[in-house]
Amino acid sequence: MKLVIFGLGFTAQAFVAFAQSRFLSITATVRSAERAAELSRAGLDVVVFNETISDPRLEIALKAADAVLVSAGPDDFGDPVLRRFKTVIEQSSTVRWIGYLSTIGVYGDAQGGWVDETTPVDPSHKRTQIRVAVEQEWIALGTRVQKSVQIFRLAGIYGPGRNPILNLKSRAQRIIKPGQVFNRIHVDDIAQTLLASLAHPRAGAIYNVTDDEPAPPQDVLLFAADLLGIEPPPEVPFEDAVMSDMARSFYADNKRVSNRLIREELGVALRFPTYREGIRALATAGEGR
Repeated sequence: MKLVIFGLGFTAQAFVAFAQSRFLSITATVRSAERAAELSRAGLDVVVFNETISDPRLEIALKAADAVLVSAGPDDFGDPVLRRFKTVIEQSSTVRWIGYLSTIGVYGDAQGGWVDETTPVDPSHKRTQIRVAVEQEWIALGTRVQKSVQIFRLAGIYGPGRNPILNLKSRAQRIIKPGQVFNRIHVDDIAQTLLASLAHPRAGAIYNVTDDEPAPPQDVLLFAADLLGIEPPPEVPFEDAVMSDMARSFYADNKRVSNRLIREELGVALRFPTYREGIRALATAGEGR
C-alpha cells in the first residue's frame, strides 16, 4: 500500500513511526525545504507543499497512492489540499481510503455534557467553523466520486515530546475553572485508530478519537507532579491566568466526548485509556529527564 500524508507534523510523524512497515512507500509534505531535508535524512520521502510551492513529485505520488492522510490544518480560506489537489484525488484510480484529521472542537460547548458522533456540530470559533466546512467538503468529495472518506475528530493530543510532564518542567500554570473538563488522546492511540480504519473503511464515517475519561486540566498536572515527586505549580483562577487568546478560547468549550464508536465499530482497545496510563508510560520511558 502506498500512502501520501499532507502535513508531517507531530501526529503524522507518530503515525509513520507506528505504522511505516505497513506501507510500501510513504510520501509526506512539510512547508519548508529545510524541514524536508531534515526529515528526509530519517529515511522518509518528504516534499515541500505550501502556499507558493508544490513539489512535482507530490502529484506523481498522489496519482499512485492507495491512501491519503490529511493532517495539515486549514487556513482562513479552507483546505489547501482540496484547493490544489481535489481534481487529482477525484480522478485517481488507486486511492481507496482518505483520512481527514479534524478536532472535537467542532462540537462547541456542551456545558459539560456528553457528545458523540450523532451530536450536531456547533462550532464556537471561526477556526472550528472552517473545520466543519472542510469536513463537509471532504465527505462530499467522497460521495461524489465514491471514495471512502473518514473524518477523525481528535481530542487534545499528547505523547513523547509533548505532554504534561514537559509542561511541568516549563512551570505550566495549574488553571482552575470549576467544572471544566477536557478529553485527551495519546498519539499511539490515534495511530492504531487510523490503522483500524484502513483495514475497515467506511465511506462517510466520522469518529471521535479520544480517551475514556474527560478530566479537569489541574488534575492532570497534579497527577504528573505526584508521579515525578515534584511540587505542582500553584493554583491560578482562570480569570487571573496569563495565556494567549487561543489558549483561553479552549476554555470556552466544556464537554465530555464519547469514544464508543471507535471501540465498537473499529475494535480499538486504547493503550492509554486515561491520562494516568499515558503519563505513567511517558515517565517510565524517561520523558522530561
